[in-house]
Amino acid sequence: MASPKDRFFAIVNPAAGGGKSAKLAGPALARLRAKRLHIDVIASTGPGHAVQLAREAYSQGYRRFLAVGGDGTAHEILNGVFARNPAAERIALGFLPLGTGNSFLDALFANRTRPVDLVRLTHASGEIYSFNILSVGFTADVGALSNRVFKPLGHLGYLFGVFVGLVQLKRRAFVLRSDDETEWDTRRSLFLTFNNSKYTGGTMLIAPDADPSDGFIEFVRWGPIGRFGLLRMLPRLYSGTHLNHPLASRRSVKHVEFNIPVPVDVLIDGEIFSLECKTLDILPSAVDIYI
Repeated sequence: MASPKDRFFAIVNPAAGGGKSAKLAGPALARLRAKRLHIDVIASTGPGHAVQLAREAYSQGYRRFLAVGGDGTAHEILNGVFARNPAAERIALGFLPLGTGNSFLDALFANRTRPVDLVRLTHASGEIYSFNILSVGFTADVGALSNRVFKPLGHLGYLFGVFVGLVQLKRRAFVLRSDDETEWDTRRSLFLTFNNSKYTGGTMLIAPDADPSDGFIEFVRWGPIGRFGLLRMLPRLYSGTHLNHPLASRRSVKHVEFNIPVPVDVLIDGEIFSLECKTLDILPSAVDIYI
């Protein structure tokens, strides 16, 4: 029998995709096993469970993981491995598609990986790792509202969250400075995003210049745009042309320091956390992704 280091540890979130994950995971895993991949499988039972499962699997010697259930499951796996062990031995992470896409399966069959950076948020109570996006402001407000009120409606619920967020629009200062800056940036903004990849939610191109392997955090800022201006500009979030707006800006950074004395909602890889943020750092090429 293959040792844990030679096996995949697959964590299935049965609730992902409105329950589709529970139905489709078995056939997808069977395809991998038919290609002689050795896979051990376990299902998570609720939010945060995959963190515990990944932590235990890593301690048992597993170094190759499969997220079966989307970005939320992948986020929990990475935090299970790294959150209490920043110097963890290198791991590889694959995503098992439950729709029509086959590119991730092909990468697993070919053992094809790409080194990818991780973003580490240090907050008052610990650390959280992100492979995709961290955001504060309007984006996090909409995410919190959608999760709290409209989550059963799926993508439509997110759109409801956007329009309610427009009505309740807040433009606040999230005081910070980055890299070698000595002065604090106290300007109000609609949102701030700290990106490791171009896309958010699969289709929104919030950070079109982001590269997950360049060793930088792509910092996108959108200033205090008004309700009607935002409503007109929302479609541009899907093409990346929102950065042409005079109140929008982007830059590549390696370190961010926050001066926010109270917890705020933070969108991290699709999940919402209330955190007292301290610093952001990039961990270059910290994990291998099958892609």
